[in-house]
Amino acid sequence: MTKLSTEVAIIGGGLGSVAAALALLQRGRRVVMTEEYAWLGGQLTSQAVPPDEHIWVEQFGITARYRALRDGIRQYYRDHYPLTSAARADRELNPGRGRVSRLCHEPRVADAVITAMLAPYRSSGRLTVLQPRVPIAADVRDGVVRSVTVADPRTGEETEIAAEFVVDGTETGDLLPLTGTEYVVGAEARADTDEPSAAEIADPTNVQSIAWCFVFDHVAGDHTIPRPDDYDFWRSFELPFWGAPMLSFTAPNPRTLVPEERTMNVNPAADVTGDPRFDAGDRDLWQFRRITARQNFAPGAYDSDIVLANWPQLDYVSGSIIDTDDREVHLRAAKAQSRAYVHWLQTEAPRPDGGHGWPGLRLRGDIVGTTDGFAQAPYIRESRRIKALTTIREQDVSIKARGYDGPARFDGSVGVGMYRIDLHPSTGGDNYIDVECAPFEIPLGALVPVATQNLVPAAKNIGTTHITNGAYRLHPVEWNIGESAGELIAFCLDRGLAPRQIATGDALVEQLQGRLTEAGVELHWPEIAGY
Repeated sequence: MTKLSTEVAIIGGGLGSVAAALALLQRGRRVVMTEEYAWLGGQLTSQAVPPDEHIWVEQFGITARYRALRDGIRQYYRDHYPLTSAARADRELNPGRGRVSRLCHEPRVADAVITAMLAPYRSSGRLTVLQPRVPIAADVRDGVVRSVTVADPRTGEETEIAAEFVVDGTETGDLLPLTGTEYVVGAEARADTDEPSAAEIADPTNVQSIAWCFVFDHVAGDHTIPRPDDYDFWRSFELPFWGAPMLSFTAPNPRTLVPEERTMNVNPAADVTGDPRFDAGDRDLWQFRRITARQNFAPGAYDSDIVLANWPQLDYVSGSIIDTDDREVHLRAAKAQSRAYVHWLQTEAPRPDGGHGWPGLRLRGDIVGTTDGFAQAPYIRESRRIKALTTIREQDVSIKARGYDGPARFDGSVGVGMYRIDLHPSTGGDNYIDVECAPFEIPLGALVPVATQNLVPAAKNIGTTHITNGAYRLHPVEWNIGESAGELIAFCLDRGLAPRQIATGDALVEQLQGRLTEAGVELHWPEIAGY
C-alpha cells in the first residue's frame, strides 16, 4: 500500500471538489484529490451535462471562480474554434444555443478549462490527483477521520491518504458510511420535516432517477447501432403516469404533470426561444441541450449540430444505486435504457415528415471521452446527505410555502443559488415534484456534520432534504458549496479550529464571511423574485 500525507484530502473529483481544491490551493494549502473517472468536474464533464443555471447568471448570483470557469469555456472556443465573427464578438457566447442554459458547450471543453485552472498547482506539487480511484475504507477515531484508503478499480492497488481535513466530493456521499458520519438517504417522512411535498412515510430507497446521457449528431449514412438484446423490454416499459412507453417522445410536463408530446426537429434552420421562468425549454429535444449549433461556426465547419441527450425518457427509475447490493445491476440497466432509446431514435421514432427513424443519428463518443458514445458516468441527481447543524427544508425556500417570492435568507450564509425545486421521477414511483423556488442562500450549518469533526461535504451531500436537494443540486450551487467548503477548511487550518467551532461562533462566522466576500463569493441576493 502506498501512503500519502497532506493537509486536505478531497475524495471524489466532481464540480464541487474542483471548486474546493481551487479555494484551498489559492490559500496556499496542500491537497490530494481522487476521482473515479478520467475527467474532473463530475456532472459538467464525465456526466456530460451542460450547466443548469438561473436567469441572472450573466449579471450576478455566482462566485467569481465559477464566473472564471464560464469565461474560460467561452475563451477556449474563441481561441480554438472557427467561430463566426458575430459569435466571436458575443460576450455571452452560447456555443450550443441550447435552451437549458446560457452556456451550452462540449463537456471536453470544460475538462480542458478545469485542467488548465488546476495545472499550476499540479506542477508545483501542491496538488496531487489520483485517477482512477474510489474510496474503500477510512480510519476514524473519536469522530476524527485520520485517513482514507482509496483503490484503483482496475488493479486493486491501494493508497492510504492521511489528512488533517477530509472533503466528501463523491457523487453519492460515499465517504459518509465509510467514516461513520451520520446521514440521511432517500425520502424523509412529512412528520420528520413538516414539508408540504414530503412523503407520508420515509423511504431510504426512494431517490431521484439517474440518467445515462449520450451525445450525437446527424450526418449522411446509416449509423444504426445493433438492436439491443433487451430492446423489446424497454420498448414496452411504461410508467403509470407517463402517458406512453419510455421509448417515445411523450413525457409528463414537470409543472403540470400532464403527459405531453415532445418534438425533435433535426438540424433546424431557426431557434425556438422563450422565457425560462414560464417555459422549461424542453418541448423540442434537439435544441433543449444542444451543445454545438452550426450557426455559431464558419460555414462548412460542421455537417450537423451536436446534441447532448439528457431527456425525461432516459430517467431510470427501477432502483437506487445507494446503499444497495444491486448498484452495478442498476447502473448497467440505466445504460441499457439509454442504449435502447438510441436504437429507437434511429429506427422507429416518428419524424415530422411522417417517416420513422433517423439512421443518420451518430453517437459521438469522441465528444465525451468514450468509445461507445455514452457519457463516462451516469448523471447523478441525489446523494446521501449529512445530518447537519442546519437542514434546509422546503418551507425555507418554496415560494408557496413561504408566501413570498423574495430571497430566502439563512443565518451564516456562505453563498447563494437559485433553481426550482425540481425532482425527477423517482425510484419510489413518484412523478415529478416541481415547485417554485425563491432565490436562496447556502447556510454554513448545512456544511457541518453533527458529529464528525473534520469532514466537510462539497457536493449534493450537504444538509438538505430529499425535497430541497432538488434545488441545491445543480452546477453553480454545487460549485459554490465546494468553494465555500474549501474556504471553510482553509480558515480552520489557519486558526487550528474545527468547522463546528466556526459555525457556532458569531464572530468567527463573520470573519469567514469576510474572507468569502474577498474571494468573490456572493452571500446575499438583491431583492428579486424567484420562479
